Amino acid sequence: MGVRAPSDKRFRRSRVKPSGRRLASRLRWRRLGQVFVLLALVAYAVDRAAKLVLNASGLAIDQIEVQGHTQLSTGEVLALVSGLRGQNILTAQIDTWRNRLVMSPWVKDAALRKVMPSKIKITVLEKAPVSLGRVDKELYLIDEHGDVIDKDGPQYDFDLPIVDGLFERVDEGPPVVDPARAQLAQRFIGELSLRPELWRRVSQIDVANTDDVVVLLDGDSALLHLGNVGFADRIHAYLEMAEALRDHVAEIDYVDLRYGERVYVRPVGSKASALAVP
Repeated sequence: MGVRAPSDKRFRRSRVKPSGRRLASRLRWRRLGQVFVLLALVAYAVDRAAKLVLNASGLAIDQIEVQGHTQLSTGEVLALVSGLRGQNILTAQIDTWRNRLVMSPWVKDAALRKVMPSKIKITVLEKAPVSLGRVDKELYLIDEHGDVIDKDGPQYDFDLPIVDGLFERVDEGPPVVDPARAQLAQRFIGELSLRPELWRRVSQIDVANTDDVVVLLDGDSALLHLGNVGFADRIHAYLEMAEALRDHVAEIDYVDLRYGERVYVRPVGSKASALAVP
């Protein structure tokens, strides 16, 4: 009869299962690894897709349409945005190109619109000159804010009043507009523009003295001293009394309308002070 030898438990393999916490940790790390791989694949796919889109020839800007311009030619507008053509329409910085457009002295505002897949529409709002600033024999187009738009020339055909005394005296470079005189001219033009029947009569304006705008009307040789307020009313008052004034003074050098109901008239060639005309 055989005898069973006692087994040595020191060499027996453990049959104890891993704890639930350790198993959960392994599963969690495995899932994290899978998520990481998935995210890496998605990122790669997105990157590849973005590069394909950004490099797509069909999205390169190849048409630029311009509208709203009259003084600037289409070629001049396109020259201001010359680097826009060929850019990807999705990444083109519209605000940057708009800022380049409004740097032009003629452009008051501009709007750019993307039209998929490869067109840009540009709408230009140009400045409107309201007067001609004169320096010696040179004339400059002036906008409603007193800013210089461009030097007048044969390419322009504007019927505008001439403004003297608007510029500071400078020895070199382009003329510089005096801010106080520009503001005075702006107030005068703004007030007279509300009275078009009077504005059409204005031929020349002198704002060299910021306390006294001097005006010359079409078909009239008399200089009108208007002060710095009530321009339209004083011109209107002069037009109503002009015939009566010439009954007293045949040839008038200037009429001073700054003092309410009392008007001072100086005859041409007179060395004496102006005459008060009640």
